[in-house]
Amino acid sequence: MPGPGRHLGGMVPFDRFPGVAVKPVLNEASAPSGSVPGASAVADGALLDAYSRAVTGAVARVRPSVVHIQVRRASRRGQTRDGAGSGFIITPDGYLVTNSHVAGGASALQATLPDGRTVDGELVGDDPDSDLAVVKIGADGLAYGQLADSTRVQVGQLAIAIGSPYGFQHTVTAGIVSALGRSMRGATGRLLDNIIQTDAALNPGNSGGPLVDSAGAVIGVNTAVIVPAQGICFAIASNTAERVAIALIREGRVRRAYLGVSAQDLPLPRRVVRHFSLRQDSGARVESVTRDSPAALAGMRLGDIIVALGGAPIAGVDDLQRVLTGGRIGEAVEVAVLRRDQRLTLSVTPRESASR
Repeated sequence: MPGPGRHLGGMVPFDRFPGVAVKPVLNEASAPSGSVPGASAVADGALLDAYSRAVTGAVARVRPSVVHIQVRRASRRGQTRDGAGSGFIITPDGYLVTNSHVAGGASALQATLPDGRTVDGELVGDDPDSDLAVVKIGADGLAYGQLADSTRVQVGQLAIAIGSPYGFQHTVTAGIVSALGRSMRGATGRLLDNIIQTDAALNPGNSGGPLVDSAGAVIGVNTAVIVPAQGICFAIASNTAERVAIALIREGRVRRAYLGVSAQDLPLPRRVVRHFSLRQDSGARVESVTRDSPAALAGMRLGDIIVALGGAPIAGVDDLQRVLTGGRIGEAVEVAVLRRDQRLTLSVTPRESASR
């Protein structure tokens, strides 16, 4: 999340910009015949009014579900570290979603509700690989937000962020969805997919708050910004948040498959791609194989290049992580590897990855 904003000093006042002749864009001579004086201003005013109504209406619907989260963590030396962030309630019985980097590892949690009540929270589970966490609070009369289908989000649509930047609770910023399908590296090094990019301003403390559409439905969970830039902010898509939240509520963790290898991306020579009729021009070269792991038991070796798993092409480590979902655990899957001048098919049965 970005640091404090820069101070912009020494700017020339707008009415004193030197050496520039101001020319009207549209004067009486160039105005089209039959135009109504002031019509453009009226139309602009109507658009601004519609925009304002959309934002205020969306905020009114989602604001009662947004909370300010205060976090306390115990350090190794017995001291405590305090932090804060945002979150939003997703069920009437008090389950709320926030970021893993907000609530993960907390020894104590408190949530401040819009009506001023402060209630204790319990960490149900957190998933650093997706930077999401679920917290349970106990209180009566809780409002909760609705998760939208993020596959229906479109570039250019209205995006509204609500949270507690720098502790200023229920701060609202608005912008648009700038791009879809972004990828970014999480704190664990795993690639986060289907990230929503927005120019709705985010600051420290916005993490974990909702990004909503004009109907007040949650389309994303605010998570990060590019520090040197302005207006480049990111949110985890609501479909990802829903899937992870369900897993955390049911099992306290997100299950992912484990092969027992470390690997790195490797570009493949063009002749190799043509010879083996590959759909991609790179693979994941095995750098180490853990003893007695699924990969070791399947006969995978150091230097093997993984090019497919379960029929899906593997162009690198990120692809390998992407296809090793919980559904692969305990089920034999075919892994295609290149070993010297041969393409081999190994049968691997992934295990569940240990929780972080």
